[in-house]
Amino acid sequence: MGRYDDKKVVIIGGSTGLGFATAELLLDEGARVLITGRNQDSLDTAAKKLGGSAVAVRSDAASLSDITQLAERVKAEFGSVDALFVNAGITRAAPFEELTEEMYDEVLTVNTKGPYFTVQKLAPLLNEGSGVVLTTSVVNVMGMAGMSAYAASKAALRSLTRSLARELLANGVRVNAVSPGPVDTGILDRSMPAEAAEEIKAQLKEQNPMSRFGETTEVAKAVAFLAFDATYTTGSELAVDGGASQL
Repeated sequence: MGRYDDKKVVIIGGSTGLGFATAELLLDEGARVLITGRNQDSLDTAAKKLGGSAVAVRSDAASLSDITQLAERVKAEFGSVDALFVNAGITRAAPFEELTEEMYDEVLTVNTKGPYFTVQKLAPLLNEGSGVVLTTSVVNVMGMAGMSAYAASKAALRSLTRSLARELLANGVRVNAVSPGPVDTGILDRSMPAEAAEEIKAQLKEQNPMSRFGETTEVAKAVAFLAFDATYTTGSELAVDGGASQL
């Protein structure tokens, strides 16, 4: 018997990184998991690795029409949901004076607008006692050069965690956030030139109190805790960052 036998979980942005690690953990503990991603190749690869117990759905977290269709698919697959992990996000690093309107809009749409409407559309399917987990970031409390739009999007998501926690109290739904520090999920490599990505990763590792990157499994455990076990916790943000935002 697994800890999460027959629990129904939706993971937005579950084809890679933190979302994929969380899907693996929950599936191993008996949950039924539906993951989303906007890249079909990555989604197919993830589905193959996760096995037949996972449902993989192509869905763009920045598209309201995709989000609406996703809610319909989730209802058809699961009927109701016990946990929702809203993890999809992008990074666009650029000096303040070089950041374009297009980059700004893209980051805020994917990282803040998308999660807002994802929770809105899936909220009617959330069972009483269920948990929603949003992915914020250590940068929402730390000034980091070149990350202004990304940091703003995650700070907005931290505020949204509190607001949605209050809004969904009457439904018996908890809303919390996990705030990862430096975890090498590949997002930097996918979103910027290789040399810049390596430079940023080296700086983050050097500056971290624990002098290392976190493992995706360490964040996944925190997500599972917030989603299922933190039954007297809502509106909170759990830092999983090697002490970066605390020390």
